Amino acid sequence: MDARHFLGLEPTEDPLHWRLPVSPGISTPGHFLYGGCALAAGIVALEEAAQRPTVWASAQYLSYAPTGTDVDWEVVLPAVGRNSAQGRAIARVGDVEIITVNAALGRGKLDLEGTWVDMPDVPSPAECPLQEVPDFFADTILTRVEHRVAKGRLFSQLDGKPGAADSAFWARLPGHLDVSAATLAVIGDYVAGAVSQPLGRRTLSRSLDNTLRVAQLVPTQWVLCDIRMHVLAHGFAHGEAHLWAEDGTLLGTASQSMSVRLWTDDTVFTPPKPPAGSEVRR
Repeated sequence: MDARHFLGLEPTEDPLHWRLPVSPGISTPGHFLYGGCALAAGIVALEEAAQRPTVWASAQYLSYAPTGTDVDWEVVLPAVGRNSAQGRAIARVGDVEIITVNAALGRGKLDLEGTWVDMPDVPSPAECPLQEVPDFFADTILTRVEHRVAKGRLFSQLDGKPGAADSAFWARLPGHLDVSAATLAVIGDYVAGAVSQPLGRRTLSRSLDNTLRVAQLVPTQWVLCDIRMHVLAHGFAHGEAHLWAEDGTLLGTASQSMSVRLWTDDTVFTPPKPPAGSEVRR
């Protein structure tokens, strides 16, 4: 299985237009399209149109695509050069623009290379416990990604005591999906969930943006998502992750800003209303 089939992204007769039915398997517990899957879909569409790999891609989330709606993607490539292309993928539900993905794609010819950050020393995936998934997260993206905690606390261990700003987990997608820029986008969006680690309290975060920078893609069954939260102020947090292959190759980095609120036992997950002019499939 590749990322396109994992997402359920459907081509149309026009290579610059795609359709993404928002199924529960790519949705959040709040019943709308998971941000990492949105970025991943934009990446797939842009790479297919440009026929070049992603160097950098960033999504800005303008509104929600509720579960059961269809997202229409339009790709625009305003700058195509010898080695790189610049483009954007615009996602709409009905007539409403909900997501914009900007990206640079291509491959340079410089022979020099180097990595100047270090992979953390953590246990192997087999030695790490599965992260706990509450029952009401069932049938969402959070149950499709295998998530093993390498550094940090399990869900039940968030006892209100502040903890470290850095945490890490191993992740793999169903069917041991080949690592691509799109799969890294899905895993990198877990930065939003890491706000709970330094606070020691359960939080709900909704991404404002999501940026992926691709370094080098190599075959790996597991990806280590090494997260560092930077700051929480005025209800907004900022954080970053390094994404590592099992052999120590830096695959890329992911960063995002998010709105944050506390999650209590009486928190209600209310699905967002579909944008005007759209229809929800039954």
